[in-house]
Amino acid sequence: MIRLALYATAAGLTLATVSASAQEARPMTMPIDGTMLEISADGTSTRAPDLAMIQAGVVTQAATAGDAMRQNGTRMATVLAALRRAGVAERDIQTSSIALSPQYRYAQNEPPVITGYQASNQVTVRFRDIAKSGAILDALVKEGANNISGPNLMVDKPEAALDEARTAAVATARARAELYAKAAGLRVDRILSISESGAMPVPPRPMMMMRAEAAADATQVVAGESELRVSLSVRFLLK
Repeated sequence: MIRLALYATAAGLTLATVSASAQEARPMTMPIDGTMLEISADGTSTRAPDLAMIQAGVVTQAATAGDAMRQNGTRMATVLAALRRAGVAERDIQTSSIALSPQYRYAQNEPPVITGYQASNQVTVRFRDIAKSGAILDALVKEGANNISGPNLMVDKPEAALDEARTAAVATARARAELYAKAAGLRVDRILSISESGAMPVPPRPMMMMRAEAAADATQVVAGESELRVSLSVRFLLK
């Protein structure tokens, strides 16, 4: 009987300890003495892009799947060799897609008939010297590339520009809070929280002009200017 009583007492002490720990772990909610105002604000900064991402590759067609892939592989090897000769580093060439699909002929009231196969191989190329990218693309076309798209122009290291945008966003939020406080006959006491909902470059419009056939003028890639934007949500305490 005594042993059972001791066990029960120990269990009770354990439960009491757990309950107390759970109570201590609960977050304390402090009452807000004033009016809370939440402001959403954007900040932007601009930079000249120093990196161009372009898709380049080869599409081939043949009567059989094997021939389509073999022809594609031969022409793609030539295109990759041209990229390397132009000085594009291995780290800046990455396969983005390889595809093989049947080609069909359709006729009314008849099942589709396979007429051949289409193979494609596409790589993503990073050009770190945008001014030279147009001439390199022209060389790729001469070597057999027949599927080119892009560019996606961007800032290679955007951290400093994004920090400028963050500073601008906080200043904008603060100015708006001051305006609301003044209109309400209050003053801004302090910032309660800052939440960043987005920090990204705003892509410029593609500026690449590809030629359908050889001409005297080279393909032009115009860098222009990129905008980087940060969106913040800032909570202020007004008194």
